[in-house]
Amino acid sequence: MQLMIILDGTIVTVALPTIQNDLRFSQGGLSWVVDSYLIAFAGLLLLSGRLGDLLGNKKVFLGGLVTFTVASLVCGVSGTAGTLIAGRFLQGVGAALASAVVLGMIVGLYPEPGEQAKAMGVYSFVSAGGASVGLIAGGVITDALGWHWVFLINLPIGVVAAFAGLKKLTPQSGPGLRAGADAIGALLVTAGLSLGVFAISQVSEDRFSGGELTVCGALSAALLAAFVVRQATAADPLLALRIFRSREINGANTVVVLAFAAGFGFQFLNALYLQRVLGFDSMQTGLAFLPAPLTIGAISLFCSAKLTARFGTRRVLLTGLLLLGVGLLLLSRAPVHGHYWVDVAPTLVVQGLGMGLTIPAVIMRAMSGAEPADAGLASGLNNTAQQAGAAVGLAVLATVATTHSDSLLHGGAAQLTALRDGYSLAFVCAAGFVFLGWLVTLLVLRDTPTPAPAPAPAPAPAAPDAAVHQPLGR
Repeated sequence: MQLMIILDGTIVTVALPTIQNDLRFSQGGLSWVVDSYLIAFAGLLLLSGRLGDLLGNKKVFLGGLVTFTVASLVCGVSGTAGTLIAGRFLQGVGAALASAVVLGMIVGLYPEPGEQAKAMGVYSFVSAGGASVGLIAGGVITDALGWHWVFLINLPIGVVAAFAGLKKLTPQSGPGLRAGADAIGALLVTAGLSLGVFAISQVSEDRFSGGELTVCGALSAALLAAFVVRQATAADPLLALRIFRSREINGANTVVVLAFAAGFGFQFLNALYLQRVLGFDSMQTGLAFLPAPLTIGAISLFCSAKLTARFGTRRVLLTGLLLLGVGLLLLSRAPVHGHYWVDVAPTLVVQGLGMGLTIPAVIMRAMSGAEPADAGLASGLNNTAQQAGAAVGLAVLATVATTHSDSLLHGGAAQLTALRDGYSLAFVCAAGFVFLGWLVTLLVLRDTPTPAPAPAPAPAPAAPDAAVHQPLGR
């Protein structure tokens, strides 16, 4: 399920030109194919997490899975622009319901640190590598089968995931909706987040003036402020503010926002660099990303858990963020007439190493500070941080690249040079996000030492060099 959700965030991107021609989208209307999904997804995550706590994670997860799969069918058979946009919005609803409780279920299924680290490695591979795989799959599927199959491919995955969920997941009983779903709070946070994501997504577009977007941003802030007041006074709040007393949760989710801001924005801008500067077509662009998911998969699945057990999540996270930031800086040096195997592929490997270490470690830290009763809430909050970071990162980095390129063009620079320099500056800004996350990790997060086991009685003639080496704590 998580793979479908992540793939749908990027797989559509490569297919957009074909969709525009077939369904006769205007240039402004085309962005709603992406925006409708993102707005529903981000706006409903917290409510979905709360529903998981009240109704049980299994029920909410399976409900989201069915909704997402049905919505994929609607998108796949769409013959009009309006039907496709409605299907994409419904996909966002299903994605929010399912993904908001995924982390809570992982923590419940794998309570032991070692097994949990392995499970988080698989989850992180899907989350971090899925976006790159989406770009690859989007190009291949669109060219080979047509854009409809970008959505229809979800149907067999959804059916298999539903049967597996029914069989493998343990039913959980919650207190029910009578315990308080906080409908007013849900309305405030959903409207505030949706309006905020909408305003952010339109920053690099020309459909709205700066003043109109400022009003949207101010209204979003007012709605979110009202939501905070509501949570502080409601008898059964949607988002219990006590969760923010945890230094771990606050620090880790801040790093999540910064890491996803850099990663999501980088993927789209690197795709543009490959197409507009190096001249790649859609399929070549998708395949060019292959080193990143392969590296992320190898690290997340085979190395991350062992490194976390040996050195602790904080050290692994610091190392991963450092590698990710260095990879972005290396990519910023790619020239106008660059060579893929020299200027791009090595940076993708370095960034893959960084993401493969970063994502499992930071998600474990974000979930470790929550009480079991708040697992769904913490999961929804973490997923909200991911989506908010992705939306902000894409808007900010795209604006930086476009503004700098336009300035250079007005100054007489050649088009390819202006484009390359705009992307380069955006990659440097993305590295800045990552290094800021490194500082937050260094200054805010702390390793929790594992209690040392009681020493066993030594035999009568103890060897003089019998030293006991305690393992490093998590």
